[in-house]
Amino acid sequence: MLAQRQAVHRDRKWLKAVHELDQCVLCGSWGIQAAHRNQGKGMGRKADDCLTAAICPDCHHEIDNGPGMTREQRRARLDQAIVLTVQQLARRGLIGVK
Repeated sequence: MLAQRQAVHRDRKWLKAVHELDQCVLCGSWGIQAAHRNQGKGMGRKADDCLTAAICPDCHHEIDNGPGMTREQRRARLDQAIVLTVQQLARRGLIGVK
């Protein structure tokens, strides 16, 4: 039996919180983008907003197009950035449990 496809989770508050992190969680550069995880998405569909990383344009480009990394390495690097983003959001009190 095939699993039913769930709707993509969109959350403006989450993305706003991610954008409040001014520095890239990977390299520390100023100025970030909310980079969505690029695995498990369909054509023209981004992953859930909660699977975003606060990374600079250079790190974002390297993860999306890095010729020096395999697909698995790029995914692992973005996953690391997502975890670091969640950590920073929690430490700064930008996310919490209801």
